[in-house]
Amino acid sequence: MGLYKQYFRLSQYAKNQVLGIDPKKLGKDGLPIQMLISQHFSHCRLAVILIGIFTLAVGIILSSIPWLDYIILKNLKLRDGSLSFHYWQKPGVIRLTKVYIFNVTNPDTFLALGEKPKLQEIGPFVYREDMEKVNIKFHDNGTVSFQHKKILQFVPELSVNKDEKIVVPNIPLLTLSSQSNNMGYFVQKTISVILSMGSFKPFVTLTANELVFGYDDKLVALAHQFYPKRKRPAEKMGLLINRNGTLPEVHNINTGATGMHEFGLITRLAGKDVLPFWKDPPCNDLAASEGSFFPPRYYTNADIVNIYDKDLCRILPMQYRGPDSKHGISADLYTPTDNIFESVDKYPENKCYCPGNEFCPPKGLQNISPCQFDAPVYLSFPHFFEADPTLAEPFEGLSPNRERHQSYFKIQPKLGVPIEGKIRAQLNLKVEHSPYVAPAKDFPSIIFPIMWVEEGIDDITPTIRRWIYLATTFADIACPLMTYGFIFLGTCVILGVIVNAYKSLVFTKETIEIGMRNLRRRSSAYIYSSNRFISRRDTYTLLDLNEEEDGTV
Repeated sequence: MGLYKQYFRLSQYAKNQVLGIDPKKLGKDGLPIQMLISQHFSHCRLAVILIGIFTLAVGIILSSIPWLDYIILKNLKLRDGSLSFHYWQKPGVIRLTKVYIFNVTNPDTFLALGEKPKLQEIGPFVYREDMEKVNIKFHDNGTVSFQHKKILQFVPELSVNKDEKIVVPNIPLLTLSSQSNNMGYFVQKTISVILSMGSFKPFVTLTANELVFGYDDKLVALAHQFYPKRKRPAEKMGLLINRNGTLPEVHNINTGATGMHEFGLITRLAGKDVLPFWKDPPCNDLAASEGSFFPPRYYTNADIVNIYDKDLCRILPMQYRGPDSKHGISADLYTPTDNIFESVDKYPENKCYCPGNEFCPPKGLQNISPCQFDAPVYLSFPHFFEADPTLAEPFEGLSPNRERHQSYFKIQPKLGVPIEGKIRAQLNLKVEHSPYVAPAKDFPSIIFPIMWVEEGIDDITPTIRRWIYLATTFADIACPLMTYGFIFLGTCVILGVIVNAYKSLVFTKETIEIGMRNLRRRSSAYIYSSNRFISRRDTYTLLDLNEEEDGTV
């Protein structure tokens, strides 16, 4: 290496002497500057450095701000024209209502001999529900008002014969006879005579379609004429007769504009901020979803979601049970809370469902008479699932099953959109023994199951499913890959430029050999040039000063 350095010094010295280059402008030990840098600085290298810095900065910024959440929330909030608005206004999902009716196979021996009623479940009778929101109006306070429009259409390919005859309790008759116990003796006898003249029976034979959507009944027609308007039933007797057409109640819900903690929750119902069926809280609380959207658990961290359905006549609280999934989309599983139909003795908050001296039922029952024109109708889960065993004991044919009879919802936690859900509820008639009403005098006091209903969705539309998948499952993977990919790429580009520049400053044997060959060629050119330069100068000889002095002496 020393020989190389000496060679460089001599060569450079010769060059400096010939061309008059200042040695101070040279590198250490007289090495040429161009030998220290093998690649000259260029615009291309500058562009690469800027691209690397830009990519790194973009990655750092994207990883430090919730940009994806902003995009999702912008499309999730209800506003005219948003993606969520089109899904909410007319979902397009296949929403099915399945009806199962309890056929009484031994009505005569039950009344005459006191046998247990033998119940035969007939069904399903399946109806497709086409639903949309109408009369939509957005408000400045971040809410939107609307009405539900529902059309139920029978689906024969999924159903049993809807014209099959079924024996069920005569609900109008037994309702009147039970309520007559609060009247005087002479009133009861008068009612008894009128009912006997009309040939009313405690059991009636109907088709499923008649029981669900209405049949002519003299008592109901009479009540329709004389009952007060707010309690007036329809002209026909039908358990789901008011579910077709545009429902009169005006809903007002939060759009999410003021925050996701109340997204989709009802703020007012028919102009009131409480449920009109109950007088006291928590029974008249209205903070619940109508089923389309829920406050995302991703933001609320709440383990309880509430659902409102008019047929339930109350808020249905659902408890978070754990993570789940469907079609690769993450979801939270919710089922009814353990105390939803708990007895008042164990859960006093349910007392407001039986105010005053009204009957407070055992576990598993819920009074819904305010929603059924004051008829003594009680709600339970199908087959008295998770109810007091004494409710199912008087009957034969009931077999509660968790998989078939439990309500549940699967809700995407980041969006609050349900991707699957079923509400299952049973309608029961509370009958009180009425010894002075002849047509019903043999009917004992009993909570009698009439039918149970399952309504909900098995799946969402492919378009909405793809949107949910992209916004959650795919984005949860792609977003970190993209942001950290930017950081990694930008870092690699910058490091690559630094390493490349460093290598340019490091001498290797190869670069030295290349430099020596270049210097040899250049030195030859310098010598040739210097010879030409010297040949043009006058020749001269050096005098020996000593000899000159000797000559003078």
